[in-house]
Amino acid sequence: MERTITVLIVDDHAVVRQGVRAFLETQPDIHVVAEAASGEEAVRQAERYAPDVVLMDLVMPGMDGVAATRAIKRVSPRSQVIVLTSYHDDEHIFPAIRAGALSYLLKDVSPDELATAVRRAAQGEAILHPRVAARLVQEIHAARVTSEPDTPSAFEDLTERELEVLRLIAQGLSNAAIAQRLYISERTVKSHVSNILSKLHLADRTQAAVYAWKKGLMRAMNDEEPTDEYGSSKEVGGWKMETADEHG
Repeated sequence: MERTITVLIVDDHAVVRQGVRAFLETQPDIHVVAEAASGEEAVRQAERYAPDVVLMDLVMPGMDGVAATRAIKRVSPRSQVIVLTSYHDDEHIFPAIRAGALSYLLKDVSPDELATAVRRAAQGEAILHPRVAARLVQEIHAARVTSEPDTPSAFEDLTERELEVLRLIAQGLSNAAIAQRLYISERTVKSHVSNILSKLHLADRTQAAVYAWKKGLMRAMNDEEPTDEYGSSKEVGGWKMETADEHG
């Protein structure tokens, strides 16, 4: 039997919460365990339920979505945060990703795309709105121009095996694919990923991949321009991520 994905919906507008909940509850494999109208309430609910996925609005009275995301990753590290917002400017995108958000979607996303994003997030896979993905591409390209080709001190705490795993994460490989490539078990890969995130003080694979490229760990980069079709692979410095279709 397929595992049920638990979801926490965070938005200060009741009509948004109700609409998202109404749709998600039509999905047989998704269960909304709680709602929150503020960042503070979201942290309490996340600590209580430890949901698989948190749908997070960014602009709310009191504790905003960025602060709430950071706090939720502390009280419930297993929870994956999907930003669901109307904002796609740098002042919102980069703080949210740095705070630990896995995916970043705009509120014009279709219901089916939202459900897909929830399922992917539950598996640790990121989906980004095309505008957001484009900004990450630009940021990483700019960082590569200005950064040193090698910054070994950034990775000095990692073992050789952990460096291998990090390079493969940055190339977009899943845990299963990494296990096959390195001839080790998937459980061992998960252990390495956990150690990497802990040593580098990062929240998730998304941040680890971006960090590897920005800090010069990767020696080559595929400069192919990303596509905007839903479900297609978009490469950010060789790191493949899914993008949600852009509407309007």
